[in-house]
Amino acid sequence: MVDFELKNLDLIDVLSERHLQLRKITESLWNDSSDIYLSNSEWFIMARIYKKQPTIAYVSKHVDISRQATHKFIISLESKGLVKVSNVKNNKKNKCIQLTELGEACYEKNEALKANLEREIADTIGSEQIEQLKLILKSDWGI
Repeated sequence: MVDFELKNLDLIDVLSERHLQLRKITESLWNDSSDIYLSNSEWFIMARIYKKQPTIAYVSKHVDISRQATHKFIISLESKGLVKVSNVKNNKKNKCIQLTELGEACYEKNEALKANLEREIADTIGSEQIEQLKLILKSDWGI
């Protein structure tokens, strides 16, 4: 999106537009450099389980995607060899999920692609502005 189109947007819409823009770019960066296609929703799930072994119920609750869609994405990730689903000890109902070695490698490669994109943005708008923006976005907004 061209900057002049962003100038007339309010905070919520400009954040949304930039978020969509960045997600499209990161999705393209990954899919152009990998044989394993991953959607933004799949990346979102992988981010929630990286270096953890949460239950599927926990992941479903914390990704803001419907439970049914979350299960569909987990099945897709499992079929691609990126996650492993296993039973929770002493609980036949719950299952836990974790990244496989391939899943961790893909996640880490994608993090590097995003870091490079962040550096490119910092080269354009300045690293101080990036740090200030991150501080603002991470601060308590009282909402």
